[in-house]
Amino acid sequence: MKVLIEGERYPIQVLEKLFRSSQFYSALGAEGVIKYVGYYHNIEDNELIFMLPKVFMTDEGKTVFGFGVQELLHESGNILSVKSDGALSWIRNFTVYFYKSLVKFRQKYPDSILINYSPVFRLKGIQKTFQYSYLDILLSFVTYFRKNRSHILYKHIDAVQSNPKKPKWDKTVRKAKPVLAGGTIIYDRIRAKSKIVDNEEQLIIYFFSILNFFNEKHSLGLQIDKVYPILKGKRFTDLMKGGLAKLKKIKYRYYSDSLKEMHSLCMLFFSSHDRGRGKAAEDFITVSNYNIVFEDMIDSLFSDDLEPVPVNNTTLNDLKYSKDGKILDHIFDHNSLFDGSSIFYIGDSKYYKSGTEAGQNSRFKQFTYAKNVIQYNIDLLNKDKRPYIPGQRYRDELTEGYNITPNFFIYGYINGADNYEVNDLIPYGNVQPSCHFPNRLFDRDTLFVHQYKINFLFVLKAYVVFREFSIKQFRQNVRDLFRNEFIKYFSEGGMSGYTLYKYRGKEPVEDFVNNNFKKLNGKVYRTIEGDLLLGVKDGDDEFDKQKFLPYFSKMSFH
Repeated sequence: MKVLIEGERYPIQVLEKLFRSSQFYSALGAEGVIKYVGYYHNIEDNELIFMLPKVFMTDEGKTVFGFGVQELLHESGNILSVKSDGALSWIRNFTVYFYKSLVKFRQKYPDSILINYSPVFRLKGIQKTFQYSYLDILLSFVTYFRKNRSHILYKHIDAVQSNPKKPKWDKTVRKAKPVLAGGTIIYDRIRAKSKIVDNEEQLIIYFFSILNFFNEKHSLGLQIDKVYPILKGKRFTDLMKGGLAKLKKIKYRYYSDSLKEMHSLCMLFFSSHDRGRGKAAEDFITVSNYNIVFEDMIDSLFSDDLEPVPVNNTTLNDLKYSKDGKILDHIFDHNSLFDGSSIFYIGDSKYYKSGTEAGQNSRFKQFTYAKNVIQYNIDLLNKDKRPYIPGQRYRDELTEGYNITPNFFIYGYINGADNYEVNDLIPYGNVQPSCHFPNRLFDRDTLFVHQYKINFLFVLKAYVVFREFSIKQFRQNVRDLFRNEFIKYFSEGGMSGYTLYKYRGKEPVEDFVNNNFKKLNGKVYRTIEGDLLLGVKDGDDEFDKQKFLPYFSKMSFH
């Protein structure tokens, strides 16, 4: 197994040896740059190659595992190193989730031009043929073994110990290796004059021989009980040539579901091997522009399904896909910051190397996305006087102030090479503001984007494993986090630079606003409950605090 990283440079001689085609890298003199993210199997050399996303690189030029890219390539190809070095044990677990995520994306978007796959993948699931990818079969063997390991062992012990005829105990103790089961020593091969026939033995020998082949070739780290002889070397090569015919002859010996499944797996292996040698030289599934896959994984965790809204029979598609051609990564409806209304939260997935932060262009794009959503909702109000969703509030008619639209960036990072459980969304970097008038908090051009990072491995696992209930639970938690972090930012002692007040004057709110509209424009907002809020910017010398603050008291968030 070899591990490469998207966008990194490698000696061209190494890449030419690994890949049968140059389509997977761009040649730059004596070096080549990996163009894709995905999985590649060189069938002729039986070499597995993984091209990992660039999130596995840090902005210091090292991989997140402490190796340089050349060291990682060397170490991941060294079987002994992968088995013994804890820093590389992640490969075995990561392989499963990473591969399944690519297959899932292909299934969700079968017509996507981003997906590049070999004829093996093209046939699978489209025609009713006996074709599977090499890695499909490998993972199926490992899953079956882990699920049925004890069952296979005890069935074997039971078979060889059932009524042995004339056992030779002295020879058994001297020659056989005992098995420790539940504190009891058991001899799994009793020497006797009359040999006991185990009808399952031939199939199980084939199964364990194939499993051992996978285990040694790809450093799977499986502990295989050697209760049956394992065919290796030339004997296994000979088995691969005639294994399909031998399996067909013994097919009708087996009645249990477990053994039928084992037989099917062995048939898959031998069939795939025969067809692979005869018809294909490579087996792969790769994705260009992996940021789209990352976005889809994040969106499956954060955003709602694009279902119609009964009030106006529209969907979130109307907001996700703007008329100017811009596409939002993530959008969902949640509680607004200051009252009981709701507001859209708008997010953007940033697919960078670990530790890299969004630049000025990304911030400007995000603010443009937010302005499009605001304008869409204002257009609805102007058209038929009703919001996109009941209870949603973007503009207050009295003050002409705008509710704050929360924006956020999401970065992927690696929290430990084999850590799939950490699901914390961590605030990252500084909040990025944008405004036309710095002292007008409730102006439609005053926008803020928060930044967060999330464990990439957790996102990957959730994408392929999580059920809908777990996703909904996570989704609710992170939405509350987004809101609470914004509230913390605007609270007293926060980093926004604004102080928020609530109107306590005796004069009716309508009269107070109308009488002071010019001086309060963009600085006040009336909530859906009727409370008048005032946002005062630090260092705003133009605002007459002595005149207005006596009518307000500092706002406390609940």
